[in-house]
Parts: sequence; structure tokens; C-alpha cells
Amino acid sequence: MVHKIIAASEPLEVIGSAPATIDSLAFDSRKVGNHTAFFALRGTHTDGHNYIENAIQRGANLIFCEKLPESMHNELCYVRVADCSVALALAAKVFYSDPSAKIKLVGVTGTNGKTTIATLLHDLFEKLGYRCGLLSTVVYKIDKREIPASHTTPDALQINVLLSEMVECGCEYCFMEVSSHSVVQNRIKGIEFEGGIFTNLTHDHLDYHGTFLAYRDAKKAFFDNLPPKAFALTNLDDKNGEVMLQNCRARRRSYSLRTIAHYHCLIRESHLDGTLISLNNSELWVQFIGRFNAYNLAAIYGAAMELGADREQVMITLSTLQPVAGRFECVRGRDGKLAIIDYAHTPDALQNVLETIGELKGGARVYTVVGCGGDRDATKRPLMARIAVNMSNMTILTTDNPRTESPDDILRQMREGLDCTEVRRSLVINDRREAIRTAITLASPGDIILIAGKGHETYQEIDGIRHHFDDKEEAERELGVR
Repeated sequence: MVHKIIAASEPLEVIGSAPATIDSLAFDSRKVGNHTAFFALRGTHTDGHNYIENAIQRGANLIFCEKLPESMHNELCYVRVADCSVALALAAKVFYSDPSAKIKLVGVTGTNGKTTIATLLHDLFEKLGYRCGLLSTVVYKIDKREIPASHTTPDALQINVLLSEMVECGCEYCFMEVSSHSVVQNRIKGIEFEGGIFTNLTHDHLDYHGTFLAYRDAKKAFFDNLPPKAFALTNLDDKNGEVMLQNCRARRRSYSLRTIAHYHCLIRESHLDGTLISLNNSELWVQFIGRFNAYNLAAIYGAAMELGADREQVMITLSTLQPVAGRFECVRGRDGKLAIIDYAHTPDALQNVLETIGELKGGARVYTVVGCGGDRDATKRPLMARIAVNMSNMTILTTDNPRTESPDDILRQMREGLDCTEVRRSLVINDRREAIRTAITLASPGDIILIAGKGHETYQEIDGIRHHFDDKEEAERELGVR
């Protein structure tokens, strides 16, 4: 096993004799125990090479690094590699007996819709009678067991651990969000996918990728690496949909609402309690609202067909699925006011939600509560403020998760996107609880209050500390239903 792990890591140089055994893999020196293979990953804020000695003191007996330390222990084995993140992913694949090859794994990537599609595919196949796994922004699921999610896509080591546990408990399918970060950081290196789904591409994560082109190419790399036996299902109505399929070796499939595609969806009727849609000429009523959800359902239907599910059973089951927590989630007060909780945290997502509300609101006024996260892409802040103000009767700009940034600085940057007229149609209330209370108080019976940006999150991160905060709880309390 040890020699196979070393060989899989694509070594450039091996110093010393390989240990007889290793019991675990780690890239965090604090998690090292006896007989651990330690990988010195270079991160955004820390460099694992600085912790090699600490890992050795804790019991590491096999060291993977990109640069050999100046002082080495004669009794240990050092493996020099070109990239420790690649070495970790490939080593984990071997150590956990290649779990992705033993389960049908579908990856979902794009800016918006990843969580909804992955979660509803999981729910669909579970209702069809299969044991399933889920790796999403909200939660990781291993059949019936739930684990709080730490990242949209886990690290390479955790992915293999979770997939291994899914295989062990008999899961046949796993549905997984694939973030652009995970592609660039080699977290999915060596993972075998049964299929990939592309949702859309809009303004996000430029703080990390630098340019929109780099962000797009990170998404595209996922499809470039799909094997020929897999399917690649893309949204043809997005201008980058066909780009994802360039150089893709997988079976190319498409879905759309506007153009000819393998899987086509039409909206027949729209209401605030559901939508009548047509999927490849078959009508069904679904408990989802908005054009963006019609795209999600087309992708889910297409993926199910590519996975060989029974069409009639899929159609029946789609009509029973419930919206994902924090995704256009409605809370209606006793006085007729309606609060909508949505994760919309990009300009495109916010516009989509407000367009949907605009199509269905009738004579209702719309109050929007929105903020922007700290330590994230600052260029979208003025864009989101402008969208909210121009598509609402009144907008309250407030905090989201400021993290380590000053909330006042974030709100100032949001207001920079507004002209004098737009400023008069907005309020700035730093305290998010007070902002939600104010919006609901200002609204009249029958009006709609959109609370955007946090969705399913049950915390607010301020100065790096997480405090309990749940938009839905706050809305329920103010509407008198909690």
C-alpha cells in the first residue's frame, strides 16, 4: 500500500526508505498521529512546508513536499513532488481504494443553481428507491446520515473519505457541487464522474480568480476532464454553455427553455405557490417558482434520463419534490404579508429572483433586504445595490457576513452604485435583524419582502466570529408565525 501511494503521487524524488505502513493521511499538522503521511500543501494564507517538523513530532513517518527541508531525519522517508495538492488527491484515491469508481457520481458546476440541482437530484433518486449521497454547500449526506458542510466542495482527502463511507453503506449514487475553487485547487483530481452538469456563469469569485475568463476556464476544466463514458449536460441558453463542451470527451447533452435542446422546458403557468411546466412535451405541476427553477428542473430531468431512470417515475416524482431550504423559501404572515428567503448573493441571482417576484406580484409592493459578504468579490457590491433598488419599491441595505471587513465600508461600496434618485429609494440599516424588522413593518398586507443573500445559513460572521442568525427565523418572528 505505501509503495502504491508513493507511486500514485507522481514523485520527482524519494529520499529514504518507505515505511512499512501508514495509518492515515493529513495535510493539517494538528491532525497528524503515529504512522501518518503528511502533505505540505501551499495554501492562500499558510504554507504546509512550515509545519513539516511539527508533523514529524506528532508521528508523521512519510513526508510529501514540493521543496525538501534543509534538515531531514535519516529514519524518515521524504517524497518530493511537483504539486502537493495533486499528490494528496491521488494518494487519497489509492488509500481509500478508489471509491469514486464504485459509485455513480454526478458533479454540478456553475454560478447559480448548484445546490438546488444537486439536492433535488439526491431527493429524486432517493424517492426512486436508491441509497444516495450528497455533497453540497448546505450539508453532506451519507444515505440517512447528515454532516454539516464545511465547504461547497470538500478537500480532496475528505471527498475520498465521504465517498468511501457512501460505498460502504451501499449508496449507488452521489450528487456533488463542484466549485471553481475545487477545480483550481485540485480537490477533485483523480475523482471519476459519471456525469457533469453546467448551470450558468455570471459575476462571482473574481476576488479569487482575478478575471472572468479564469473563472470560466476553471469551470470548463471540470468538463475537459470528464471521461468518454460520462455525460456532459449543459445549459444552451447561457452563452458559456457550448464553451463548456469544447474539447469535452464525454457524451454531450443539452437543456434549455429558449432553444432546441435534448431536454426542453416550457413554463405554461406561473403562480406564487407553484408552476405548470412542460418537459419534452409532458406537462406537470411543480412546487417551484420562477424561470431559474425551470432551468434547474430541466437539468434534473435531463440528468435523470442520462442516468437511465424511468421517465414516467421521474415525472411523477418531480411533482412531489419540495424547494431547498433558503432557495425562494416563502413565509406568509397572518396579515397576508409574504417574506421570501433566498440565497441570492450574486447580481444575476438577485436579478432573477426579483424578476420572478415582479412577474407574480400583481399589485403588491416589493421591499428588498440585501447585503454583501465581506472578504469576497467587492466589484459586485454596487451592482447588487443598483439591481435591488431598481427592481424594488424600497430597498434596505444591510450587513450579510462582513467577516473581517468593516460593515460600514461594505455598505459604502454598495451605495456607490446608486445615483441621487436611487439613494432616496433606499435605507441603510447596519443591523440585519433591525433591517428585516423595518422592512416587514413598512410593508402592508399583501406586500412582498425579499430577504436576500444568506438563505439557508444559520449564522452571521462578524469580526471572524460566527453568531447564530437565521433569516427565516427572523421573518417568522416579525410576521407573528413563530
